[in-house]
Amino acid sequence: MPAATIKDVAREAGVSVASVSRALNGGRGVTAETGQRILEAAQRLRYVPHAAARMLITRRTNTVGALLPDLYGEFFSELIRGIDLAARSRGLHLLVSSSHDDAEAAAAALRAMQGRVDGLLLMSPHADADFLRQNLPQNLPTVLINTRLSGADYCALSVDNDGGARLMVEHLLSLGRRRIVFIQGPPGNRDATQRELGYRESLASHAPDSPMMMLRGDFSEESGYRAGHQVLAMRPRPDAVFAANDMMAIGCLAALREAGLRIPQDIAVGGFDDVPMARYVTPPLTTIQVHIAELGGQAMALLGEQLDHPDDVRAGSRRRVDAELVVRASSAAPSG
Repeated sequence: MPAATIKDVAREAGVSVASVSRALNGGRGVTAETGQRILEAAQRLRYVPHAAARMLITRRTNTVGALLPDLYGEFFSELIRGIDLAARSRGLHLLVSSSHDDAEAAAAALRAMQGRVDGLLLMSPHADADFLRQNLPQNLPTVLINTRLSGADYCALSVDNDGGARLMVEHLLSLGRRRIVFIQGPPGNRDATQRELGYRESLASHAPDSPMMMLRGDFSEESGYRAGHQVLAMRPRPDAVFAANDMMAIGCLAALREAGLRIPQDIAVGGFDDVPMARYVTPPLTTIQVHIAELGGQAMALLGEQLDHPDDVRAGSRRRVDAELVVRASSAAPSG
C-alpha cells in the first residue's frame, strides 16, 4: 500500500492542502478545531511529512550539529549525553561528527553539515578565526566549546582549566607532596595547555623549590600507562602524579599498582574531568570535577538562545564553567 500523501490527508479532513501544511507546521492560520481534525486524519492515514518539503516551508531542519575532536572515551560520551538531553528537551535532533584532531577532517565535517543543521556546537583545536571564516557560514548560530579562539565574534563556553589545575596542585602540596610530576595532554590542545599552565603557576607560587616535571601524554589510558612506567624509573621517584585528564590518571594507576606501589602511601595520583569511571577504580581517583554532561547542556542552552532569539543574543557572549576538587582515596598525606 503506497504511503499517504498530503493530498490524502486534505481529502480525509475535508480541507485544502494549504490548510494541512499550515496545521502540520505550527498551526498558524487554522482554527483549533480544524487543526485537530487534520491531525486526527494524518494519524489515521499514518502520514509522515516529507522532511525536505517541511524545510522549504519552515526554513528549519530541527537539527543541531556537534563537531568534536573525538568520540572515544567517557568524556565525549558524557558531553554528547548532556548535549542530546538538552536538544531533545527542545524537540531538536542531534547530528554528531568527529574531526579526529585533523584540520582537513574538521573542515570537511563542517561543509557536510551546511544546510542540514540550524545551529552548531563546535569543539576543535583548529577553531581559530581563519578556520571559521573559511569553513563556517557567517549566519549559522554557533557556540564554541573550549576553543582557543579569542575575540567576540562567537558565543563561547569554556572550563576553568587553569583554576582547576591550581586546585589539584595546592591539594597535593597541602598533603606534603613536593615532587609532583605532570602528565601532559596532546600538543596544541587548549584544555591540556591550560591545565599545564595551572600546574606550573601553582608550583611557582606555592612551592618554588619543587621541581617542575612533565611527561608526555595524549589523553588516552595507554599514554597514562606508559607515563606510569616512566614515573617508576625516575630517581628520586615523584611522590605525586597529576594527569591532565582522568583516563591518563587511570592508566598511570594501573602501571603503579602492577609495580607493587601503594597508593596513596607511596605515591598520590590525581586527574581531571571526573569521568564516571573515576569513582570506581581502585583506589577511587581524586580529580577535578567538570560536570561534563552539564557542560554539554549549557552549551546547548546557549545555542538554543540563539535559535529562539537570533537578534537578542550578543555574539560575543562568553561563559566559564567552574571546576571543583573532588578528594578520593588516591591522595592522602604521606605515611609516617
